[in-house]
Formats: sequence, structure tokens, C-alpha cells
Amino acid sequence: MSRFVQALAATILLACAGGLAGCVDQAAGGGAGSRDQITVVGSSTVYPFTTTVAEQYLANNPRARPPVIESTGTGAGFRLFCAGIGASHPDIEDASRRLRRTEYDACARNGVEAILEIQIGIDGVAIAEALDGPGLALTPADLYRALADAPFGRPNTARLWRDVNPALPATPIQVYGPPATSGTRDALAELVMAKGCEAVEPDTIALHERDPNAFATRCQRIREDGAYVDAGENDNLIVQKLRSNPNALGIFGYGYLEENAGVVRGVPLGGIIPTYATIAAGTYPGARPLYIYVKKAHLRAIPGLRAFLRQYAALWGADGPLVKRGLIASPIDVQRRSAAIIANETALDPRTLH
Repeated sequence: MSRFVQALAATILLACAGGLAGCVDQAAGGGAGSRDQITVVGSSTVYPFTTTVAEQYLANNPRARPPVIESTGTGAGFRLFCAGIGASHPDIEDASRRLRRTEYDACARNGVEAILEIQIGIDGVAIAEALDGPGLALTPADLYRALADAPFGRPNTARLWRDVNPALPATPIQVYGPPATSGTRDALAELVMAKGCEAVEPDTIALHERDPNAFATRCQRIREDGAYVDAGENDNLIVQKLRSNPNALGIFGYGYLEENAGVVRGVPLGGIIPTYATIAAGTYPGARPLYIYVKKAHLRAIPGLRAFLRQYAALWGADGPLVKRGLIASPIDVQRRSAAIIANETALDPRTLH
């Protein structure tokens, strides 16, 4: 982590100490609010990309105050983002999954209705192990059997990888992963666990359509008996844990896998290794889009916010610095669509949400 990023984190509690009421009024009315510092919350996966944009934004705008960027996890970030309009509420939400309709409705109840949805790139939910780890190769079905709270509707009693698949070694199941507030954990449940469940329990395919809540309980709820360890929102901490416990696995975004390639490696999932190429092509099972969400009311109220978004669009290309940090560039048509949303300040249509 750079000194700049550490400095950003240190300013979180100092932001917006004065002039809050002025910004609240101005942001709510679309005027030029008094807060002069951009604030961001949300995904730990998107965090390093937003801090890279902040570095370039400050280099190009030396009089601007450093944006305050907080890694809260996607779910917790949406709760903060949706709490209201004004200086005491964030301008941007980093998200490693799409906004849900229930979250949009919570935003709308608090006056946050016009929201820009901007896809910044693609990522993959990587399963990783230490370079001196057991050399596992897993399937979504293996992970479902290993991590689900009640696979096949029964309490999970698997303790060794061999318990879920006789071809796997007799090493303990211990997986360090993100908390329930994390979009990465949501993506693990939706992209991997659900597919594994449907593969070994075909009757759950109909259940998914008929009763999504029952499906989530059956297929996506993660066990809480110690096999899965909530390691918080600090993905670098998971990397450190893998170094000290080489038999364990870790779950985080692809960017952290690439950044720590000298320490950890990706575990093949369904025979496919998480790489830039496999995630960009969508062949890796854990591929997912990454987003930022922006309050339209804050664009005029918060100095520099529009410039910050333009800076994001300038850096997310295939040859840009965000890719060097581990982002997978979106297809060109998606990049253009996202850039147009920024240029035209086009609000999200909530009818497209689920």
C-alpha cells in the first residue's frame, strides 16, 4: 500500500469537519455545496482502483483536496451511500456487484433517486493458495460441498477436502474469505456456490425460480463452524494468512492475486485458472463486472466530482494504469457506454435491477 493510500485512509475521520449544513442544502438542491472533498465508500476489490484514480486526479488538479476513500465492503457501502443526500453522506460507492432493487428502494426512501451506474471493468472471484500449498484443483460443486452450511439439506460435516471429493487430498478445509457485507462474498455465493449446488442437486434449479430465498438458504448460505473464516475486508491480510498457513485457501478479487503473484497462485475452478484472459473472455466461472455508483445531485455540489469521473474513464482502458493494478478492462462497447453515462450524467433506470 502506497504512502498516498495510507494518507487517504488517515483522513477518513477528519473529512467534512465544517460546513456540513451548507453542503446538505446545496447538494439536495443541485447547487455548489460547501464540502470540497470527494468521499467514497464500498468494495475492497474496487478500492485500489479508485485510489489509483485519486492519485492521478490530484496530480492533474494539485489544488484539490485528497479524496477520502474508505474500504467498507460493498453491502455496508451501499447502506452508507443510500442513507441520504448531502455532505454527511458519500458521493461514490465502489461496488463489486450490481446494486440490488431492494438497495435502490432504500436509497429512494432517503431521497437518493438519481444515481449513475458506471461499469469500470471486470474482475474475477479468485480462489488462491500459497505457492507451497497443496496444489488443489476444484469445481464449483467441490466448493458447494465444502462451504455450504447445509449441502443436500443436511448440516455440513465435511472436515477434509477428501470428504467432499475422494480425488482431493486429506487436508483440512480452511478457507479465509470476505465477510457477509462484501460483494466478493455475494459473488462467490451467486457465481460459484449456486452453480455447484445446481450441478449436484438438479431439483434446486426449479427451486431457484420458484423461491429465491429458499434457494439462497439451501445453496448459498456459508457454514459458520470454522471451516470458512471471515477475514474481514482487508484482502492483503488474507494473503498474509496463506503465507503462514499454506494448506489454507483464500478468496479475493483477481487484482490481489495478480499483485501477489510471487506469494500466491490461483486455484483452477472447473479446470480454468483465473487469468486476465479467462476472466476477460468470461470462461472463468467467477468472472463479474465492477462498478462505481454516483449521486447525480452531488455532481454539481461537490467540487471536482465530475473531473474525478472523467479521470476514471481516462484510466480504465486496456493499456491504462488500472489494468496494471489488476483490473480487467471491459469490452470497448461497455467502456464507451460507461463514458457516455459520465458525459451525459445519465441516471440508472431502476426497472433494470433485480
